[in-house]
Amino acid sequence: MNLLFAWRYFRAKKSTNAINIIAWVSMSAIVVGAAALILVLSVFNGFEDLVKSLYTSFYPDMKISPVSGKTLTLTPEQLQQLAGIKGMKAWSLVVEDKAILENDSTTYPVYLKGVDNNFLKVSGVGGHIERGNFDLGTSEHPMAILGSGVEYAIRVEAERSLLSLGVYLFRKGGDYSADPASSISHETMGTSAVFRIQQDFDNSYVITNMAFVKRMLNLQPDEYSYVELAIPDATQTEYVRQQLVRLLGKDYRIQTRYEQNQNLYNVMGTEKWFIYIALTLILIVAAFNMVGALTMLVWEKQKDINVLKALGARNGLIQKIFLSEGMLLGMMGGLSGMLIALIICVLQVKYKLIPLQGDSFLIDYYPVKLVATDFVMVFVTILVVALLASWLPSRKAAAQPIELKT
Repeated sequence: MNLLFAWRYFRAKKSTNAINIIAWVSMSAIVVGAAALILVLSVFNGFEDLVKSLYTSFYPDMKISPVSGKTLTLTPEQLQQLAGIKGMKAWSLVVEDKAILENDSTTYPVYLKGVDNNFLKVSGVGGHIERGNFDLGTSEHPMAILGSGVEYAIRVEAERSLLSLGVYLFRKGGDYSADPASSISHETMGTSAVFRIQQDFDNSYVITNMAFVKRMLNLQPDEYSYVELAIPDATQTEYVRQQLVRLLGKDYRIQTRYEQNQNLYNVMGTEKWFIYIALTLILIVAAFNMVGALTMLVWEKQKDINVLKALGARNGLIQKIFLSEGMLLGMMGGLSGMLIALIICVLQVKYKLIPLQGDSFLIDYYPVKLVATDFVMVFVTILVVALLASWLPSRKAAAQPIELKT
């Protein structure tokens, strides 16, 4: 019954035109607030997915690294057992260390990542080659795939490989204090390609032949920095981890892709909650219009309230009527706003209506991703805000004494 009264009050023409105006303004504020929440959260979801996909291209599904120190030891027997683990598609051995690249008088610090021939089976870097061909060369004639930022910093055209680059690495086991020169390896390598993924990687990494890097670092044949694994079925990740723990023991750190980038995922989750809270506060401020509209509606319907009470209606029913009126305004405004946001997001995905300014982005439009839980969260938030905004006017309406004569 209270919903019936609320619907009639919503549709009925008010004696004072200002009440209609305030009611529509309050509902419009909720429409704008709901649309803004969905749009901003959807854009954030789009950027979050984009960032995760970029990091996914560089980081493997799973990584085995040493618990302490810079290298781990894997015997041929252990590598053979590793290859037999179920649920794993491929694995790649990696040797990585800090190095200095030199081109004429230009030097630049990088992470030199030596990989084997299985690397493209566990990494998506091959899909982000901007120019040239993915060629690692050999131990004697190594080739390098440069990040786009590295290529720019050392002033080369990597795909042409006209000049060899000088590489400096600190050799393992060298006594730097006694003879600095004996601790530094210096060799040259050509360039074959450029990759562009994300600024953190593009400005820091150079990928080359693993045997070449091992020789420069003076590592033993069974020494590596870490192992990268490809697991095509994400549901098998924990099963593969358990098998690796049984095989390798506690001296090895086994990390999933999430654990390799835990700080990144935590920051993105926190940012989304901050955005949601900030926009909800704006929605709460906008809902103050609803308080004014319902207060004026209570004043408008004083005679109706008196008649209902004279007929035996209790205060609870009166309060429910005006609570329902507030919830009705909130629901209609919220649903309208979410529908508008849905249409805008669909058009953005299909036609890329709103472009990104600048040429330094990998995409030229704002990415959006619609998530059902965002719609549920926004709708529940609007209902809670509408309930709080209509609570005080409904209480005043219920507490009004019966006055049949004025």
